[in-house]
Amino acid sequence: MGMNPAHAPSDWVRYAIPVAVIAVVMAFRLRSVGRARPLKIERLWIVPALYIVIATVTFQAHPPIGLAWLWCLAALAAGIGLGWQRGRMMRIEVDPETHAISQRTSPAALLLILGLIVVRSAARNTAQFGGPALDVMTVTDVLIAFALGLLATQRLEMWLRARRLLAAARAL
Repeated sequence: MGMNPAHAPSDWVRYAIPVAVIAVVMAFRLRSVGRARPLKIERLWIVPALYIVIATVTFQAHPPIGLAWLWCLAALAAGIGLGWQRGRMMRIEVDPETHAISQRTSPAALLLILGLIVVRSAARNTAQFGGPALDVMTVTDVLIAFALGLLATQRLEMWLRARRLLAAARAL
């Protein structure tokens, strides 16, 4: 099948816009890599709680069907594993005098997110390159399950480690 010249610019733009947005977001994220930011451990539960609500509402409105549940469970497990690793990659420090907690994003954590974006884009575009067509709802459910595991576990790991570091700093 030849490419219709009338559609060539729109196809190009369809790929260029997401790439440009991701590049801009990653550039801003790269600027903050290595910079200490305050970490409020009492607020680490907020993002996972919000995402649990989003996932629950989404799964109740359109529950996965058949094998999609298995894919969602596998994605949740993968998200949990990668979330724990991403949480471990965050540098957490406690000021010995003020006991203020700060975090620094590691370059490896940022590369992990970039890798996930690439995998997501590849999965979304498999049908265009001769691969099997993927059901949009199943892909969405799998990504929601994955994100839930990733976000919740990352923050859990950070919370556990920050509490341990804070307790050690207070004991001195």
